[in-house]
Amino acid sequence: MAIALLTICVTPIALGEIPYLQWLYIFPIALAVFVIRTRTVATRSGLAVRTMFGHRDVPWSALKGLAITKKSRVQAVLEDDTKVPLPTVRTRHLPVLSLVSEGLVADPSGLLSADDVKPAKPETSPSE
Repeated sequence: MAIALLTICVTPIALGEIPYLQWLYIFPIALAVFVIRTRTVATRSGLAVRTMFGHRDVPWSALKGLAITKKSRVQAVLEDDTKVPLPTVRTRHLPVLSLVSEGLVADPSGLLSADDVKPAKPETSPSE
């Protein structure tokens, strides 16, 4: 909604009487690309971190822990003590990360019990 509103607000200026102000449309386009591109995806194998200009895969085995900043942002701390910011991840998402990682990332909130984060047992076929 904010991007659409910004586009509407820029239109009278960009298409007004002053020529060559169409470049103002760069701002809503850049904001849309940022919103679409920036994310953190948690899977069974690890974290996929996408930023505006880069991508990084962090397997759960390379993760030492998580660090929380003053603004409730979450960073992944790797085995070599480097910190990788996790875009769009906040402290309220930690129980979900604990579930997806199957207990490799502890849930500090206490919302989940030990039974909730047990690794899934591989399904066996009826013929076995």
